[in-house]
Amino acid sequence: MEASADGSRGRWALRFLCLKRSLLSPPSASPLRWLIGAPRVLPPFTVAAALRPLHGDGAAPDLPREADEIRGLLPRGFDILGALLVGGEGSDADAVRALELARSLRERLLGAAASHGMVGGCMDAAFGEIRFVASESGGTDAVEGVEVVWEDEPGRLLWEKGCLLRCELPLKLPLYVPAYEISGIEERFSALLESTVAKLRDPHVSYLVEGPIASNESRHSIILYGDDFSFDSHIPGNSRTKECTTSSVSCSEFFPEKRYNLSLTRENADAIEITVLSNQSVGSLKPGTTPVVEYFPAPAPASLRVINLKLDILCYSPIDFPVPVAVSELVIPGLADQMSVMKKIIAPEITQQAQLCPYHFIPPGLHIPVTTIYDTRYGEIEEKQSELRKELHIRLGLPLDRPLLRISNALTFGGMGKRVKSTSRNGIFPFLAK
Repeated sequence: MEASADGSRGRWALRFLCLKRSLLSPPSASPLRWLIGAPRVLPPFTVAAALRPLHGDGAAPDLPREADEIRGLLPRGFDILGALLVGGEGSDADAVRALELARSLRERLLGAAASHGMVGGCMDAAFGEIRFVASESGGTDAVEGVEVVWEDEPGRLLWEKGCLLRCELPLKLPLYVPAYEISGIEERFSALLESTVAKLRDPHVSYLVEGPIASNESRHSIILYGDDFSFDSHIPGNSRTKECTTSSVSCSEFFPEKRYNLSLTRENADAIEITVLSNQSVGSLKPGTTPVVEYFPAPAPASLRVINLKLDILCYSPIDFPVPVAVSELVIPGLADQMSVMKKIIAPEITQQAQLCPYHFIPPGLHIPVTTIYDTRYGEIEEKQSELRKELHIRLGLPLDRPLLRISNALTFGGMGKRVKSTSRNGIFPFLAK
């Protein structure tokens, strides 16, 4: 984002891709708005969406609960950009306080301080005027902003510069527990998920990358192997594009035809499909050797519980991003995030076998996709599911009298002539639990 006209360093403009009225109505219990951006893709201090806190007391949100829920809602690639207080005195102190809340939420969400610029502001509820302060990338000092811009074509900016990646991963995870003892089952489940996440970066795991089906029924595809990735470090906020070799394939090569503005189509999406593959025998045996099987008897009677998970994530990537970097820094962390969210849902009633299924939506008023996880054991009109959708409507600023997050409204994927609903493919990948 360019500086102000007088050229003074650090005097930033704040650009909104969402409508001004979406910040004010419908009214909510909390005056706070979490500002969502995409630092990898969009110019600095560009707000793609605003979320409303659900937990806490007024302008004092419950940050751990907020982070847990937003982690499952936002695709990787979108990030906490700042916070806005609607109403109040509109002082610099309010704006700085909003900025500090946003910094704290971001650290809880991704485990590290933001390496991109962040904003804090306050909005006059009567006139809609916004006063804000901003801190530059990695900085702690807050400088008063000079301009607020409301973008006329938000969808164009979002989808010309960025694209979606989607990864589905059905899992069958074997959980062995003492036959006559339930205590400790949650800890074993957590350890099982941690080992599963670690194996996503195993050298024996590869990734099939496929573009959308074109009008001539063709699709561009490649396979990425362990040697194509750099797993030594992970930078949550910014990319490591420069570390990739010049031969890396960029996301743009998977879209030979015009991509559709998701803000207009809403129920149709073109995305790069990522499929996880594994071959545990590659390089594991020397020529002429024979596999050996070892038997370790359990010290006490044990029972087997098979945990079924259907992971389905979206990521938002720069269109010119190298695909290996996108998989390493967006897709794999996104799968880990969704496993973490599902663990918190399943753990309290792990013996009940919840049937969790993610769905993706771009409801009216939003220009970015969001992901919800429904328990398909219950019907959509069941009280628990209805309450969940009501909370999502409040967080997203959606009207409560319209069912905008029903499964029938979920995004579909594929070429425009061949759409696939956002439910997991058939097939199970049990290898990650070995």
